[in-house]
Amino acid sequence: MTKRNIYLPLFIGIATAIGVFIGSHLNFSNNKVLFSSNSNEAKLKKLMNYIQYDYVDEVDTDSLLDNVITDMLVKLDPHSVYIPKEELERVTENMQGSFVGIGVSFLMHKDSIAITGVIEGGPSEKIGIKAGDRIILANNDTLTGNNMLKLAGVLRDEEGSYIANRKISDAILKTLKGEPGTLVDVTVYRRSTNEVLKFPISRGEVAIKSVSASNMITPTLGYIKIERFARTTYNEFKTDLDALIAKGMTSLVLDLRGNPGGFMDVANAIIDEFLEDGKLIVFTKNKNGDVDQSFATAKGDFEDGNVYVLIDQNSASASEIVAGALQDNDKGTIVGRRSFGKGLVQQEMDLGDGSAVRLTTSRYYTPTGRSIQKPYSHTNSTDYENDYLERIHNGELISKDSIKVDSVLKYVTPKGKIVYGGGGIIPDVFVAVDTLNTYSNRLFGNLNEFVFEYVDNHRIEMEAWKLDDFVKNFDKNNAILNQYIAQLDLNEPISPESKKNLKLYLNALIARTLFDDVGYFMVTQSTDSMILKVLELDKNKN
Repeated sequence: MTKRNIYLPLFIGIATAIGVFIGSHLNFSNNKVLFSSNSNEAKLKKLMNYIQYDYVDEVDTDSLLDNVITDMLVKLDPHSVYIPKEELERVTENMQGSFVGIGVSFLMHKDSIAITGVIEGGPSEKIGIKAGDRIILANNDTLTGNNMLKLAGVLRDEEGSYIANRKISDAILKTLKGEPGTLVDVTVYRRSTNEVLKFPISRGEVAIKSVSASNMITPTLGYIKIERFARTTYNEFKTDLDALIAKGMTSLVLDLRGNPGGFMDVANAIIDEFLEDGKLIVFTKNKNGDVDQSFATAKGDFEDGNVYVLIDQNSASASEIVAGALQDNDKGTIVGRRSFGKGLVQQEMDLGDGSAVRLTTSRYYTPTGRSIQKPYSHTNSTDYENDYLERIHNGELISKDSIKVDSVLKYVTPKGKIVYGGGGIIPDVFVAVDTLNTYSNRLFGNLNEFVFEYVDNHRIEMEAWKLDDFVKNFDKNNAILNQYIAQLDLNEPISPESKKNLKLYLNALIARTLFDDVGYFMVTQSTDSMILKVLELDKNKN
């Protein structure tokens, strides 16, 4: 094992902080108003007024107060957080499973807004907007070139491209989103027919899918990928579960890799589909010792089926509730790597100005009584933040023997299986992290750009593909892959293994463009080490 390969997983884990911010502190119940009238509130208000009126320089007291709240919560635990109002709307939409807008996905392409997808059932699909259209105008705002930069309030030469693109995207979303039923007049250029078309679009509710893919891997083995546990996730999951059962599924791969969590009650409803009536799912305990237990009911539709739960180091919170509940009830098999280790529950508290605090109010425990919250310090968050780096350094992502367990936190399931608390769910079957090819990491952004341009230049022929045929037969002669490689400025030849990886991700990204996430996962499943392990386990089971 080379040093480079050991540290390559670092690139995969960078997304952990972002993902956990969104999902790992969303197990909240009712909203509350945080501050009541007391001496502490009066003290804080008096100080803020003093600064506002008498401080020698002009001060943004709103920003100052945001920093005070943030610093205060950091000293409590890693998952009590302050969410400013400009971020809360985005997080809330994601977790509620819908937003109000016109229903398109887009990217910035040569200083124009190119529509990459039209959301099924959304306002744009209903009125005839198509993938590949360029948005020129939205109402009176010109959304091309320098006018777009001006709208976003950025000068590209003076800001990093990531920051500039983020601000541009935010400005575009602000223009396209609005109140339900309000009109936005959109003018697009349709490259395929060389036309400029005008569409008056009535803004409406647009679904944000949290179950990104479902398909049959074999005639009896189904697959469902859950990205997060949003308010709509159970209904999405149940629809896909029933459809796969109707196709003959007797075993299910439930993919929770990279899932940062979400609503606890939604996770419980999904668990209920697998566990028999009366089985304990999870329980919580607050500082007063009050215990709240959740039990399975008799309504589960897959209680007799076999389930494989895929987890990794970025599976957190509600994902760990699912894995822990099934593992502790001796249901199915947990496959992958040790999960994140988040066992705290938050409530959301409205601060009255559009911002909110999510405050830890209890801990949750798996059915055997395990807390899987990894250790943290109230005064020093460095070790907690560096946990992922420690896992890499210790070799835990490569070898199960490197996972540290605390013998004091050993528990036994009803069938005698040994499980451990103290920092994540340890899988029943370990699968090492894939050491992604260096080229795949380095050229991924370039690959996305190439994929868009290729599909855009061959849209009619590309949209004629059917998903199953695409997965089996697309670019068999490597013509498109070689076209991509030819336009790269490389200082060294591409190895056969690198070329193989590039082809996989090229095909997968094109499949995502044409068939959404289900296309991406159907392409990658053929070489996915966890899926391959499940196929082996399922074959041996029979």
